[in-house]
Amino acid sequence: MIKLLCIVLLCASISSAKKYKDEEKPTWAKKDIRDFSDADMERLFDQWEEDEEPLPEDELPEHLRKPPSLDLTKLDTSNPESILQATKKGQTLMMFVTVANKPSRARSEELTKIWQSSLWTNHIQTERYLIDDDRAIFMFKDGSQAWTAKEFLLEQEELKDVQLESQTYPGNKADVKNTAVRDEL
Repeated sequence: MIKLLCIVLLCASISSAKKYKDEEKPTWAKKDIRDFSDADMERLFDQWEEDEEPLPEDELPEHLRKPPSLDLTKLDTSNPESILQATKKGQTLMMFVTVANKPSRARSEELTKIWQSSLWTNHIQTERYLIDDDRAIFMFKDGSQAWTAKEFLLEQEELKDVQLESQTYPGNKADVKNTAVRDEL
C-alpha cells in the first residue's frame, strides 16, 4: 500500500511540474547552456529559486540584510566617531595597521598575530591578513568593534599607525622596540 502511494505521489508531482513547450520558451532559454551569458545564468538561477522559502534574516548576505535601526536620540552628536561606530554595527569593516621600525615580514606576522589574539581574548572578533612586510588588514564582521580595537592597538608597542574609515591615527609607542617578541631572520 505504501509503495502504491509513493508511486501515485511521484506520478502526480511529475505531471504537475511546469514545463514550457518549445514555442513558449523565452529566447534565452532556447540557447545551448554553454552559450548562456551571465545574465542568462542569473535568470535561470532566479527561476530555480522562485518557489523556495526566503532565507532567515541572519542567513542573508550582508548586502541584502536590513541595516540595524539607529536611535539618533541616544547618540552623542558631538562625537562623530560614536556616530560612525553606531552606523557600522553589523557591517563588515576593514582597518589597516602599519608596524613601525621597518620590520621583517616574520616579525610583522608575529606582532599582528599577538594583537589579533589579544583582541579575540577581549571578545573582539577580527581576521588578519598581512598585505606587506609592515602592513596588515584587520577585518571585523561587526564594524562597531573596530573603534574599541583601534584604541587597544594605538597603545601597542611598535605600532606606527592605524587607518580606519579614511582617518589615520598614529601609534602612541611607535619608537619602542618590543624585546619580548622574537626577531627572526
